[in-house]
Amino acid sequence: MLLYTSLRAPNPRRVNMFLAEKGIDNLERVHLDLNAGEHRDAAYLAKSPLAKVPALQLDDGRVLTETRAICTYLEGLVPEPNLMGTDATERAFIEMADRRVEWTILLGVATSIRHSHPGLASLEQPQFPAFGQSQADKLKANLHVFDTMLESQTWMAGERFTIADITAYCALEFARGLMKFRPADLGYQALQAWRERVFERPSGQVQ
Repeated sequence: MLLYTSLRAPNPRRVNMFLAEKGIDNLERVHLDLNAGEHRDAAYLAKSPLAKVPALQLDDGRVLTETRAICTYLEGLVPEPNLMGTDATERAFIEMADRRVEWTILLGVATSIRHSHPGLASLEQPQFPAFGQSQADKLKANLHVFDTMLESQTWMAGERFTIADITAYCALEFARGLMKFRPADLGYQALQAWRERVFERPSGQVQ
């Protein structure tokens, strides 16, 4: 298999963290320079028509291009340690947590940065800085829900580490780098403590 990835981008990092948690370290990688537009080259567009990373090319030549789909495939190949649920009920609650994180935290971070950071101007044309700021404000308000939740549970989906924690961590680390945002700066102490727990895991250092 061949993984097309990119340094510092949150979705490729989600897959790389998932791989690290699974202990999968023999996967060949191709690193794309997004700022140079390598994800828009004709050869890559033939694999990922929407020009998105990551993409996982299977041994039979087929390509998976959505982060959640890639992780689902990897979970099937390497079931342990389990990150997506062991039965129908747990899978549903973990997916709910992951979707909440993806659509609230990750999307908020991504839209804010893509529309307000000068370094992302080549990837988002036209940029709308006022919209980017509004998304940042909305994100910071919405994080209150997650901070409150983490006051009574250890991880995003309950009492064990799952894919939902990977998604949230990669989103907030992206925000920490490009938005200079730390949960503690807004008084979100439970969310900050959660971040430190993830950071201490070996996968927390993976880019």
